[in-house]
Amino acid sequence: MSDNFGENSKVVFQQPHTSTLVRIFWVDTSGQCRCRVVPTNRFHDVITKNGIGLTVACMALTSLRDCVPPETDLTATGEIRLIPDLSTLRTIPWTTGEEMVLADMHLRPGEPWECCPREALKRAAEALKQEFNLEVDAGFETEFYLLRPVIREGKEELLPFDSTPYCSASAFDAAAPILHDMFAALQSLNIPMEQVHSEAGKGQFEMALEHSECERAADNLVYAREVIRAVARKHGLIATLAPKYNLDDIGSGCHVHISLLENGVNVFTGTPGSNHGISKLGQEFMAGVLFHLPALLAFIAPTPNSYDRIQPDMWSGAYHCWGKENREASLRTACPPGIEDGLVSNFEIKSFDGCTNPYLGLASIIVAGLDGLRNHLRLPPPIEANPSELKGEVKRLPKSLSESLEALHNDKIFEDLLGTKLLKAITCVRKAEVEIYAENSEAYKQLVYRY
Repeated sequence: MSDNFGENSKVVFQQPHTSTLVRIFWVDTSGQCRCRVVPTNRFHDVITKNGIGLTVACMALTSLRDCVPPETDLTATGEIRLIPDLSTLRTIPWTTGEEMVLADMHLRPGEPWECCPREALKRAAEALKQEFNLEVDAGFETEFYLLRPVIREGKEELLPFDSTPYCSASAFDAAAPILHDMFAALQSLNIPMEQVHSEAGKGQFEMALEHSECERAADNLVYAREVIRAVARKHGLIATLAPKYNLDDIGSGCHVHISLLENGVNVFTGTPGSNHGISKLGQEFMAGVLFHLPALLAFIAPTPNSYDRIQPDMWSGAYHCWGKENREASLRTACPPGIEDGLVSNFEIKSFDGCTNPYLGLASIIVAGLDGLRNHLRLPPPIEANPSELKGEVKRLPKSLSESLEALHNDKIFEDLLGTKLLKAITCVRKAEVEIYAENSEAYKQLVYRY
């Protein structure tokens, strides 16, 4: 993309010399980004050192109700501290006089809380580094819909921004002012965007972010999601990353591409003649992810609506298999331009969606990959065809959140690095999601206002 992509934006992004307010962000168990807002002078005088108080119950809220499910052990009793990570402090580009920062959760300053998602990712990444001298590099492709709110007979309806097809130039023309502003905002936050295009849904787009070290990639995704929603609001639209906001249209994912680095070098890639074009380390890591994928879905497809998206023949990875450049496989190995023919630079996980907490999602992926490395797991043969056409030869992944929770219950590898308390909170929140959606078949329609 050229540097002048955002040159003609209608919404001008100011970079104020001073700020009056700071938004302090965290992402909860259900994947929702939330914030507290404080005056800038208080932020620098008090909060950077002492943090800001937050009830522990804030890590036990569901996708639709701001109330705590039973048995999470995160109740009205108990408080933590949100400690700003000053390396993530940024000027907010879509408004004036404000900054934003991501926060870690501590019991008290200097003592990380077991249920902090950012800390869970740090633990998993550190284990991978200590045991194998490896780092995970991650790149996200986030899909979203642009919707136009219209009032009819006193009720709000959400209409698709347009009805153009996949990769339509007309769609880009129509959305160009919005997409230019999104790109300009990402540039100001130092978040590189690799490409953007219209998707197959009505008013749907996909934005690919540049890959980076896993913790930074998760931070960038949190901010990119905020950019997408905020810029859409500036243009009078609603942007949603919900997995399946309209059951009659295409779903939205947040595909994640994973590779392994050793001392800054991609060691997921094999050498000429290596099996599948993947290194031995890469095959074992990917085999771990594939083996534990049914349980992983409880982290990366965290709502019942996620499973409305993960369906056969929808390029969403509904089957428990992997394939070479096979977009119907749940894991797809990729050989992008610039990689030697026959070699693979990364693999894509299709099930990851926009309701996923990126820290918990990446942490669970690393835990699964670690198990593959520790136990030298081997990849089965790749599936080269559409698995739905193989007449039962390939198993479906869990078809519901209930099924993925059952798989998680039977899979014991996650507790050690994620922690007993955090895993219990995640499980109880997911169980509550199942109950909430079972009570109301139209509950998913509210996700557009939360994701």
